[in-house]
Amino acid sequence: MSENITQLMMDEHQLILRMITLVENNTAKIEAGTFNDWNFYLDAIDFVRNYADRFHHAKEEDVLFVELVKNGMPEKSSPIEAMLMEHDLGRAFIKNLEEAVSKTIQGSEDLHQVIVENAKGYATLLRGHIQKEDQILYPLAERVLPEAVRPRMTAAYDKVNAADPELEQRYQAMVERYEQASVACD
Repeated sequence: MSENITQLMMDEHQLILRMITLVENNTAKIEAGTFNDWNFYLDAIDFVRNYADRFHHAKEEDVLFVELVKNGMPEKSSPIEAMLMEHDLGRAFIKNLEEAVSKTIQGSEDLHQVIVENAKGYATLLRGHIQKEDQILYPLAERVLPEAVRPRMTAAYDKVNAADPELEQRYQAMVERYEQASVACD
């Protein structure tokens, strides 16, 4: 039986998708004029930067993608290049979102549309991105990566996890807290 080296990332995608749902729901409230908890967006940005990007994307970019290239997938004009471009586009949406939210917290009232556009852009991008990874790239990786590299990959994932053993629990709790607050408000 071959060691699965993508299930961990698919599991992490589920928490990311839950946060994306919260972002979408709160963005709809901005559009309806019923939203005022701007700290939610600061927390969502923190989640994206630390959980989705530094924690999750580190495993993809520094482990999975590297092994795919070592084992024959081209770096350019390939699914890897497309995924990396989407990671960078997501970072740009988050940077723009952070700037608009920070100015809104400081009193600007004319940036709601910028917040909406960047939040929606990020959510749409990530939903499509995760679908491509879960349905195309990860199954491909499971087929092409040899058994010999899998223990090394798992050890590298474990190293990322060990760098901050509480990180996943912290962000799980954050998402659950916002989900419960969202249910309480509905």
